[in-house]
Amino acid sequence: MPIFEYKAIDGNNRVKKGIIDADTPREARVKLKKDALFVTDIKESRGKKKAAVAIRGVTGVETTNKLRNEQVAAVTRQMAALLQAGIPLAEALRMIIEQAPDKKVESVFRDIREKVTQGMTFADATMQHPAYFNSLYANMVRAGESSGALDAVLVRLAQFLQAQTRLKNKVGAAMIYPMIMVIVGVIVVAILMTLVVPRVTQLIKGRGQDLPLPTEILITCSDFLVNYWLLVAVGILAVAIAFQVFVNSEKGRFAFDNFKLKLPIFGDLAKKQAMARFSITLATLLRSGVPALQAIQVTKKVLDNVVLQNALQNVHDRVLEGTDIATPMKMSGVFPPTISYMVGVGEQAGNLEEMLERISETYDEEVDLATQKLTSMLEPLIIVALAVVVAGIVIAIVLPLLQLQRAN
Repeated sequence: MPIFEYKAIDGNNRVKKGIIDADTPREARVKLKKDALFVTDIKESRGKKKAAVAIRGVTGVETTNKLRNEQVAAVTRQMAALLQAGIPLAEALRMIIEQAPDKKVESVFRDIREKVTQGMTFADATMQHPAYFNSLYANMVRAGESSGALDAVLVRLAQFLQAQTRLKNKVGAAMIYPMIMVIVGVIVVAILMTLVVPRVTQLIKGRGQDLPLPTEILITCSDFLVNYWLLVAVGILAVAIAFQVFVNSEKGRFAFDNFKLKLPIFGDLAKKQAMARFSITLATLLRSGVPALQAIQVTKKVLDNVVLQNALQNVHDRVLEGTDIATPMKMSGVFPPTISYMVGVGEQAGNLEEMLERISETYDEEVDLATQKLTSMLEPLIIVALAVVVAGIVIAIVLPLLQLQRAN
């Protein structure tokens, strides 16, 4: 059923805007007239076209039109509360539509509601909008529908999305201050080298004295930046493009992801963050009733590191052959021994979901500690590096002045 955007005037002569689903513009006008609205303009919404573009994507990647995790979690929690109150799914979707935060969300849920009323499952309907709902979401919803506990699964799903958002934001928020320091430092040094240093060195050159080596190096660097700044900018852009092409290739992505995991401090943080995400995702899927093999495949997509994805794919293949989960995890050499051991204990005791949740809590705390350690090291290092650069510039300028004073 098409969706139309409209402008109308209500009984108090106020202009109202919104969207409505109807087969034709005429039917839409009739519906709005029943609500005492006089339509002044109506046209078919392009929301579905945008969703179709998101489904196709570019190289299969979700586009930037996806909802933020916080928004998805909020809508999911509202759906769970409505279902727990005994409200039918179609009616709950209608309520979500009425309180949607923006037109895009409203358009998506209108389309989902239409498909659900036509007989499609809620899980299949969400899969029609991959820019908003990923495969993990759809698989958990499908498991909830199959078990008759969709409301409980949606609550668990909302909690999972919020936990994932907090986990991702921890590192990002901690890195904001060091990044600002680096950006400001680069700008200050660039201004010194391109505006201040050339003027000072021009005065020094005019005296005709022999310049110290640090001053000559500073003048050479400054002249290069002033005269060839465009070449520098093009070079940086070329390196960035070449790096992006390399990372987008299969071998390049594997090499880069492997390199990231082996970095002294950053690699440890990245691995702990991945382990926390892996364990809570797999635990949430298993608790929601998703079969183990399918849960492993979905969890693999959540990990944004090819090395870890390949290791988890090997675990999936070995489990498919009849082995347990813990054994191939130990043999992979990627998963920490503690995780493999705890997974093995959980499988033997029959409480794998609970054990995975404990692993997630442990690594969540370790991510906090590793993030604090990283920022506590980065901040003084950045300050020292900037101080050394600025001090070097000052010394290179002061040295010839001291020589001139001694000569006099």
